[in-house]
Amino acid sequence: MAETLLSVEHLSTVFSLRGRSLFAPNVDLKAVSDVSFHLEKGETLGIVGESGCGKSTLGRSILRLIEPTEGRVVWQERSLTDLSDAEMRKARRDLSIIFQDPVASLDPRMNVGQIIAEPLKVAEPALSRKERRQRVEKVMEEVGLAPEMINRYPHEFSGGQAQRIGIARAIVTEPKLIVCDEPVSALDVSIQAQIVNLLKALKERMGLTLIFISHDLSVVRLVSDRILVLYLGRVVEIGPRREVFTNPGHPYTRALLAAAPIPDPKIARSREKTPLKGDPPSPIDPPSGCAFRTRCPIARDVCAEERPPLAEIGAGHRAACLFWEEVRSDPAVAG
Repeated sequence: MAETLLSVEHLSTVFSLRGRSLFAPNVDLKAVSDVSFHLEKGETLGIVGESGCGKSTLGRSILRLIEPTEGRVVWQERSLTDLSDAEMRKARRDLSIIFQDPVASLDPRMNVGQIIAEPLKVAEPALSRKERRQRVEKVMEEVGLAPEMINRYPHEFSGGQAQRIGIARAIVTEPKLIVCDEPVSALDVSIQAQIVNLLKALKERMGLTLIFISHDLSVVRLVSDRILVLYLGRVVEIGPRREVFTNPGHPYTRALLAAAPIPDPKIARSREKTPLKGDPPSPIDPPSGCAFRTRCPIARDVCAEERPPLAEIGAGHRAACLFWEEVRSDPAVAG
C-alpha cells in the first residue's frame, strides 16, 4: 500500500477584516473553507482555480506559514496544528516551499550562499561553516547554477536563475514535501519549461512529494498525478489527472478546461464554449448553498438551498455538484 504522508482534515483559514467605517464591526473573509484531502508519498497534487480562490492560502496554511483557523494537518501521523513553535521548527526540515515571485522571495542584502544556507542554520545547526558551504555548492549544481556564483547577490540574476536559487533553498535540507506556490507564473514560457523539467527531475532523484499550485492547466496537467479544484476556498472537485481533464464532474472544472488555450487554431475555432457569467462572489459574503450557483449554467432552485457534498463519482474521483451526471453527459455545459 502507498504510504500517506499528509492528511488535511476540514482545514479552514479565516481572516478578520476591519469594517468599512470607524464603528462598523469586523467582518470575516473565508479564504479556505473545510478543505480535506490526503497526499501519498511520491505523489504530486495539482491545485488549480481562478486568482483569489484560496490556492496560496491553502498551501501556506498547510505549512503553518499562515495559521489555520480550524481543522488539522497531519504529517506522518503527527498533527502539525498541535505542535509548539519549537517543535514546528524541527518539523520544517521535512517541509519546504517555493514561492511565486522568485526575486521578491530573496533577501537582497544576502548573497546566494547565505540565502541557500539559511535553512541549514535552523535544521542542522551542528554543521560547520565548511560543511554548509559544501552542501550549498552541491545543491547549486543540482539546480543548474555554477558554484562560482555563490558570492553574487539576487539583483545579478535573471528571473529564471532567481527561481533556481529559490528551489536550491527549498531542497537544501533534503525535505520530503515541497509546496510549489505558482513557481513558474512569473517566468517566460521557455524558462517555465526549464523549471518544470528541473522540478520533475528533482522529484525523481530525491523522492519528493509535491503540492503544485498553479492557474496554468497545461503545466498542472504535465506535472500532477491528481488534481484538486478550488472555488471560493472550497474543494469542488478532486480526482486522478486523466479523469479530471477528460471527464470532469463539476461545471466549474469544465469552464476552466474550456477557457484553457489550445495551440491548434483549427481546433480552437471549432470548439464551442459558453463563458462563465460574471465575477466570483466575495468570500466575505458567499452565496447560500452552492457557491458556484451564481455563475453556473445549470443551476436550479435547490442549488441555493443546500451545499452539495463532495460525492464519489468514480474511483478516487469526487465532485461537489448535485447534477454531476448532467455535466458529464452534456458537452455544452460551460464549455
